[in-house]
Amino acid sequence: MRKHPHLIQINASFFLSRMRVKYGRALTLATIPDDEWQVFKDLGFDWLWLMGIWTRSPSSRNHALHEETLKIAYERYLPGWTAEDVGGSPYAVYGYDPDPFLLGDSKALSQLRRKLSQMGLSLMLDFVPNHLAIDHPWTLSDPGLFVRPGRKTLKEHPDWFFKTPKGDWLAHGRDPYFSPWIDTVQVNFYSPETREALTKELLRVAAVSDGVRCDMAMLGLNSIFEKVWGECVRERKSHEEFWPPVIAAVKKEHPDFTFMAEVYWDLEWDLQQLGFDFTYDKKMYDRLKSAPASDVGGHLLAEEAYQNRSVRFLENHDEDRAVYTFGREKSQAAAAVTATVPGLRFFQDGQLDGKRVRTPIHLRREAPDKIDYGLVDFYRMLLAYANTPACHHGKWKFLAVQPVCEENITYRNLIAWSWETEEDWRLVVVNYSEYPSQCRVDARALLGKDKTVRIRDRRSGEIYKRDRDELASLGLYIDLKAWHIHLFEPG
Repeated sequence: MRKHPHLIQINASFFLSRMRVKYGRALTLATIPDDEWQVFKDLGFDWLWLMGIWTRSPSSRNHALHEETLKIAYERYLPGWTAEDVGGSPYAVYGYDPDPFLLGDSKALSQLRRKLSQMGLSLMLDFVPNHLAIDHPWTLSDPGLFVRPGRKTLKEHPDWFFKTPKGDWLAHGRDPYFSPWIDTVQVNFYSPETREALTKELLRVAAVSDGVRCDMAMLGLNSIFEKVWGECVRERKSHEEFWPPVIAAVKKEHPDFTFMAEVYWDLEWDLQQLGFDFTYDKKMYDRLKSAPASDVGGHLLAEEAYQNRSVRFLENHDEDRAVYTFGREKSQAAAAVTATVPGLRFFQDGQLDGKRVRTPIHLRREAPDKIDYGLVDFYRMLLAYANTPACHHGKWKFLAVQPVCEENITYRNLIAWSWETEEDWRLVVVNYSEYPSQCRVDARALLGKDKTVRIRDRRSGEIYKRDRDELASLGLYIDLKAWHIHLFEPG
């Protein structure tokens, strides 16, 4: 796998529905024409995360059909929706077998994986450690795998629990801060039998994929589980965390298997230390969304090991579309950051088209949305710029910016970094503000032996000629409009 890989999240149901309309026949993910997958490879992606591929729960689908808030959302985003458009939550997993709507069986999934591998694409799938569907077969065959209510908690929070058809009271999945997900059942992370059962399920997933995105991975930490369910669990608190032995068991059989964690609450480093290859960088997202350039730059000063294992994103199925959240101009500046800093560079299907609508994931087809062809061109240019040996395997350096004169403080709005190999270099400068801004930036990456240095801006296509001695002594002069970027390369 390349260092600093590119990943695109694809809602499997939405993508398949789109392909069925395009080709006018009942395709499965395994029978989609190869050219459709090749598009992602040609754009420079290393990973496809096919989200929502597992069998969905009948009870979850029933909930999704009748929950009033969801029905209001369906009508808002997909007017005229029907019951057939509702599949239920992909995170209420009924079993780690492919949804028949999408593939049919694991054999077809293995065929799809081989096809993608031949194209140079790795396949990532979901793993949901914290909970399963409320009607998962284990709730009847082995209810001891799940959290049961404590007397005090049941009295104070009866809505956290449900009774199975066999009469067992079990807990719904939840986190410390929100109401429970009432179409799910909470696993007991302290139970050795639960840990063994989840490890076996994860090994099944690893046999048909190259990596997993682990949903709400921090909920499996002892400290978090104790905070949420300490009064209910009867087992003694485990001294060993859940994740290390699970990850070790999978990597023993599949050494190159990749673990990506959805994680929040400043627990990213903790999960990296427990064995995750990559962790969501929600703090970067929040700073890009609301903070000044200095805070974005400050975040990029973290140590190299942390940076290299961070997942940089502007949108995913839990966040609104980037154009909607950031606005069109700012979203491009933010995308230039996430696409060219160290770590795993994460995009979502539709982001590259400038789509604005976030369709509820309980649906099987996405809401209609317009394509912004200007943003299509922008993202193609940006991905091509980042899909180079320098930006994947070069030496990354965060660059200090200096004022052009004492009274001009707009340099604080600019952030810059470089990538270098022996043969090549890239220099990125972003005005992350709503004001025109100027600065001088360290340009040593650009210096060769010639007296005149030629610099090309991939974004504008312009070629600049600068005196080598001036660059060495003063740095490169930068003057950028609000939210504009320079993507410099050798001219």
